[in-house]
Amino acid sequence: MKLYNNLLADFEEMPMGYSTIGIIASSCLGSVAAMLILMQGHGFLDMLQLFAVVSICMGFNAMILVQFKPKIIFNSLLLSLAVSTTFILINII
Repeated sequence: MKLYNNLLADFEEMPMGYSTIGIIASSCLGSVAAMLILMQGHGFLDMLQLFAVVSICMGFNAMILVQFKPKIIFNSLLLSLAVSTTFILINII
């Protein structure tokens, strides 16, 4: 919890700079996850996974454009990175 609070404090100190880095990180991990999902096939479950990854990554980008509070943006960044990483790990194995 201490790590989360420290990262959140840094993020709140300079939200636009960290949001830019977050967009790059979220987009890169999301695109890798999408590529791995599509390499598995084009079935219903694959498309459901792809929908989840794309929706969450685009939701994070939308939260930055709408200029939500930094804490909400930071939490959505963590969610986006976690979901993309999870689907990467699921589809590598």
